[in-house]
Amino acid sequence: MYTLYYSPGAASMAVHLVLIETGAPFKLARVDFGRDEQHGEEYRKLNPRGQVPTLVVDGRPYFESAALVMLLAERHPEAGLAPPPGSALRADWYQWFAFLASSVGPVFRLWFYPTDLGTPEHPPAQRAALQSKIESAWSLVDAHLAAAGPYLLGAGFSAVDLYALMYMRWSRNMPRPVTAWPALRDYADRLRARPSWKRLYEVEGLTEWLA
Repeated sequence: MYTLYYSPGAASMAVHLVLIETGAPFKLARVDFGRDEQHGEEYRKLNPRGQVPTLVVDGRPYFESAALVMLLAERHPEAGLAPPPGSALRADWYQWFAFLASSVGPVFRLWFYPTDLGTPEHPPAQRAALQSKIESAWSLVDAHLAAAGPYLLGAGFSAVDLYALMYMRWSRNMPRPVTAWPALRDYADRLRARPSWKRLYEVEGLTEWLA
């Protein structure tokens, strides 16, 4: 039995989706951001970064959403969420996780939390620079999908697509959301049609960007 510490719509989404896709038993523990529980003493014993997600595996807590998604895919090969070790697609799988975790995730963090840069609001030039970096990353993904899709690994769906879907949802209120790119729009629609996405919305009580 896994325990996922989560907050609705946060970086725990991808892990929650993978848990649903695997069919493995798990329970949810909501971290109330409104009460700043993520920075509380008890939660920091589980996750010293004071962020979600945290996943308890065999009694031990782990963090970092990309690592948790890969871990779950590897622990549940029957779900078909990862290319087999040694396959030609395995390197692509790692590549896209690393790209999203390093080139998309941190920039979104700065977009949503300007206080990380020492200011309550972004100066216009700084905000424009962050927007440009995010859009550049999505342009790269869109071009890849147009040439080699329909999924990041080609014909086969995998956990890295669920990880990408989380970030795509975060773009929904940006000046240029992912649905402004044709291949990304089709990709988002394809992933949002999955039962796991609809189930996550029911459980987490989300509304925007369901389909």
